[in-house]
Amino acid sequence: MQTQKLKNRWLIAASAVGIHISIGSVYAYSVMTNPVKDIFDVDGSVIKWAFKIAILLLGLSAAFLGKWVEKVGPKISGTTAGIFYGIGIIGSGLAVQLESLWLFYLCYGVIGGIGLGIGYITPVSTLVKWFPDRRGLATGMAIMGFGFAALIFGPVMQSLFDAVGVSNAFYILGLIYMALILASARYIEKPPEGYLPEGFRLGEGKTIKADISNIDANASLKTSRFYYIWIMMFINIACGIAIISAASPMMQEKLNYTPMEAAAIVGLIGVFNGLGRILWSSLSDYLGRANTYIVFFAFQILAFYFLPKIGVELTFLIVLFTVITMYGGGFATLPAFLGDLFGTKQLGAIHGMILTAWALAGVVGPTIYDVVKNTTGSLDKTLSVFAGLFVIAFIVSILMKRLVTKAYKKMDKELEIA
Repeated sequence: MQTQKLKNRWLIAASAVGIHISIGSVYAYSVMTNPVKDIFDVDGSVIKWAFKIAILLLGLSAAFLGKWVEKVGPKISGTTAGIFYGIGIIGSGLAVQLESLWLFYLCYGVIGGIGLGIGYITPVSTLVKWFPDRRGLATGMAIMGFGFAALIFGPVMQSLFDAVGVSNAFYILGLIYMALILASARYIEKPPEGYLPEGFRLGEGKTIKADISNIDANASLKTSRFYYIWIMMFINIACGIAIISAASPMMQEKLNYTPMEAAAIVGLIGVFNGLGRILWSSLSDYLGRANTYIVFFAFQILAFYFLPKIGVELTFLIVLFTVITMYGGGFATLPAFLGDLFGTKQLGAIHGMILTAWALAGVVGPTIYDVVKNTTGSLDKTLSVFAGLFVIAFIVSILMKRLVTKAYKKMDKELEIA
């Protein structure tokens, strides 16, 4: 019997990037806010609800459909993501044409949001299985695509709005996203059972560090490490999103930037968000995942506390951009860390459950920022609250480090006895 030819794992990674670049276009939402609000004749904050619903549905669908994604495999789930996200964007065009705000919420927020959630987790557990030797690098590449998507599709959106009108732009974008995701989903698949890359197979010398456990999603909920990583992600995302959502007015207040200059910094934030995803996740292969999060939180305690006090423009921007790399890096390092902690048995499902932290943090972070800032009128006090949250995250990351070290020591002892 002829054995099936093994697929190229780097092309699998490229397919994962194709899916994430398409769904990551949601980060360019601000580009469509003004053109869409003018058609509906409402305030921009009303239009932003579609984005909030989409992010909420991303977290919820990733959590509730994670087991299904693992069961059917990346080809079927990737195809489903492409259909949902594509129809969501095309339906948004119809909503604009009909001037139906509720249809816009349904199509962009609910249908598109479900496509986002399925598409986000689809390639991740597959990549971890193809790259047991470079988990951080592999998942970082895909999730970097999500971070960089706004840079690619933001200008494309604006050009289409100007050239063909808002509703037609949505139709074209929906077809582009659907085609790109479906094409990527056709190539992506799980590796054969027990797959190891060249140089790591029996007798070839190199070895891969064993995972702490290999358990399913239900079993992961009974471990303290699941809740540690959830709290760590919630705080990192809540604080990061708060800074991103308030970046433009903050630049204008602290550095006396014009709105146009502040907008340019917002564009650069997108760059550093993307760069942080590949940089930190790749570094985590060498630093260790728990150590990487400890670095994130130790730095951000100081950064958030001192940022309002920094008067030197260059220093302010360096600290701000470093914080943004850690926000992106937290997302990209997460799947590899979950693989280390829980194995690859139901990694997509566990990843989905952890992403509920994103759904909640996306609402909580900016709300805390707005409430504290409006109550105190002080950027200093506002960011001090977030510095305090990072102290909690730092303590939890130290507990996680202790737990991981203890687990590996126990495994080494068992190997010696065996």
